[in-house]
Amino acid sequence: MLKKLTASYALALFSFIVLLGSCTKDYEPIEASDETKLQQYIQSNKLTVEKDSTGFYYQVLKTGTGNNFTNKDSVLYHATIKSLLNGTTYYTDPANGNFGTYVGYANDFNGYNIPAIRTAMLALKPGGSVRILLPSYLAFGRNGFATINVPSNELIDLVITTMPEQKQSDLDDRLIREFITAKGITNAVKGPGGIYYVIIAPGDAASPINGGSTVTAKYTGRLLDGTVFDSSADGLSFSLTGVIKGWTKTIPLINKGGKIRILVPSLEGYGTAGSSPIPGNAVLDFDIEVTAVSN
Repeated sequence: MLKKLTASYALALFSFIVLLGSCTKDYEPIEASDETKLQQYIQSNKLTVEKDSTGFYYQVLKTGTGNNFTNKDSVLYHATIKSLLNGTTYYTDPANGNFGTYVGYANDFNGYNIPAIRTAMLALKPGGSVRILLPSYLAFGRNGFATINVPSNELIDLVITTMPEQKQSDLDDRLIREFITAKGITNAVKGPGGIYYVIIAPGDAASPINGGSTVTAKYTGRLLDGTVFDSSADGLSFSLTGVIKGWTKTIPLINKGGKIRILVPSLEGYGTAGSSPIPGNAVLDFDIEVTAVSN
């Protein structure tokens, strides 16, 4: 009887092991799965790319001029993030602003560590651009990036376009000069802090404005693409000690009743952080009319 039980138990155990084995599925590691998809995409689109040892691919679209970037260099750039496989655009930085950092810190994208950005930048010179094909595990991983709607395990197509300038003030100055030319603005003067201005009406010399004045002004503020981000048709009262430097430095150039147009570089406006809806590193375009002055 014992021998029969033992044999029955052995047979049942063997059957269980066979059943368990038949239910087990071999899952391909995400690294291998992503590599297969990347290879298929590259081959089907006949891309000429370089492969980094960490697993991403990149294609230099434009080399740029001068010397190659080093980790210690400042870099100003734009970035576009898309799905590699379906082309969905997840992120494009605002046209009226830009990223700015040191190349050595460029791997940080909104809190995500993406070393491929820094590595690919080192293959460029100022003004160059690069396309980066990222496996999911080197991009936003299995959690994705909900803020910009990137799903789990998404392969990423990332394009980085660097600016020829390495100083924000130089980039802003070029953008302002190009804007002045494109809009046919005449008599623009470059003033303190790189601010360009046109005095449309000087106002009443008997009512001057100084750095400590409180003024009331009608104004319209625009980005360089014409987007209005703020305005006051009735007039807003403020102290010149409590506004952006671009206003503090130029409004005293006119008097009560005066009108001025100013083009403010980002460092004299809202800087790298911006102030919603103004993006970081944005040049500002203001029309200002001073209606009252208190000294």
